[in-house]
Amino acid sequence: MNPPASATPAPVLERRLGLLPASALNMANMLGAGPFITISTLMSAMAGPQSMLGWIVALLIAIPDGMIWSELGAAMPGSGGTYRYLREGFARLGCGRLMGFVFLIQLMISGPLEIASGYIGFLRYLDYLWPGILADGMPTWRGGVVVTVLGVSLIALLYRRIASVGKLLVAIWVGVLVAVGGVLVTGAMHFDPKLAFDFPTDAFRFSWGFALGLGAAARTGIYDFLGYYDVCYLGDEVKDPGRTIPRSILISLVSVAVIYVGINLSIIGSVPWRTIVPEEKHPEAMYVVSAFMEQIHGPGIARFFTVMVLWTCVGSCVALLLGYSRIPYAAARDGDFFSVFGRLHPTRAFPHVSLVVIGLLAIAGAFIRFGIVLDTLIATRILVQFAGQIAAVILLRRDRPGMERPYRIWFYPVPLVLAGVGWTFVYCTLPVSVMLFAAGSLLGAGLLYVLWRKGQGSAFRTG
Repeated sequence: MNPPASATPAPVLERRLGLLPASALNMANMLGAGPFITISTLMSAMAGPQSMLGWIVALLIAIPDGMIWSELGAAMPGSGGTYRYLREGFARLGCGRLMGFVFLIQLMISGPLEIASGYIGFLRYLDYLWPGILADGMPTWRGGVVVTVLGVSLIALLYRRIASVGKLLVAIWVGVLVAVGGVLVTGAMHFDPKLAFDFPTDAFRFSWGFALGLGAAARTGIYDFLGYYDVCYLGDEVKDPGRTIPRSILISLVSVAVIYVGINLSIIGSVPWRTIVPEEKHPEAMYVVSAFMEQIHGPGIARFFTVMVLWTCVGSCVALLLGYSRIPYAAARDGDFFSVFGRLHPTRAFPHVSLVVIGLLAIAGAFIRFGIVLDTLIATRILVQFAGQIAAVILLRRDRPGMERPYRIWFYPVPLVLAGVGWTFVYCTLPVSVMLFAAGSLLGAGLLYVLWRKGQGSAFRTG
């Protein structure tokens, strides 16, 4: 039985992450597999360069959403991120613990799926160096062995204190810069605007099909931007969180937005987009950066940059696994989740049970098709995490006006409206089956909470 939050205070973790490691954590996640495995997916969404509108829509959602994360993260910098924000925001309504629990169940679906997407990207580019890793976009037996070994290795890699992990994140970020810089420089040297802006006929003619395509492109863009808030999950381990968290989120969003546009234009400005669209009919679309480098520089340079892309995929998975492992830990220490997740490693002081469980679930998720992974993780997050945090900001400003807020959302409440409209649009353009699954998982999580709370009895308090 979980103890009440007041009975067992959470140990104080090491506040070792400054602005550079915090920004590196966010950006290593954002610049991991995303831009390298979704270019063909993005181009296929609207069948042409107009698909880049999806990234613009995604950015217009991510910026106001980043402000929401910044205010909540700076005001409540403890580990747990969304779990803590929803619990505190909805407490006065009597459903704070319910909302926190529902988010945790959602996290156990979407978190491993996001890490799994990095593993899928790793397999796609490894298939360029070692053909036979994938078959029809799915892992072969060799691919299965590779992703299992990789996943277990990353769990072992993170079996250490946060101080050494911070140094590791900066080292990973250097590798990311090499890969991204190589693509940007090559693209700039060989950029052909006729290729980059080779729009098909009626590319911007509005229709229901255009709206659905824009929604699909926006989902891809949102997937690419995911991670700008990763530092919020490690609030207990961040130096001067009131300043570091908002600044790292802003730096991550602006920097990565510029880099994403540059990477995309570099590729489609050098390689005709029709050679990778639709992606299911073009095997080279699975490792488009490798094909891009081989066409321009030959196979030797292409192999080198393939290794760099593999490095960025690994960096993304490290950042995600590190951040998500802290959330069930924080909830368990508060008595809101299974107590086993609240255990710290006896000598290295990190939540090792949470790390192992999420890591193993991520390995399993790598055996699901990428399109299903992407849509499912976006759908489940919109319903609980993103929409819930909009409501949490409003409720906290109403119910706790005296709360210390080192950062306050600019032009409040306009960013909340923009984020809400954007998330609604993206959700409504999802496949019906995915929308139903997301809604069903939400209802199932609520039912599970009622059953679990009944079993815990007096260990729970209302709120």
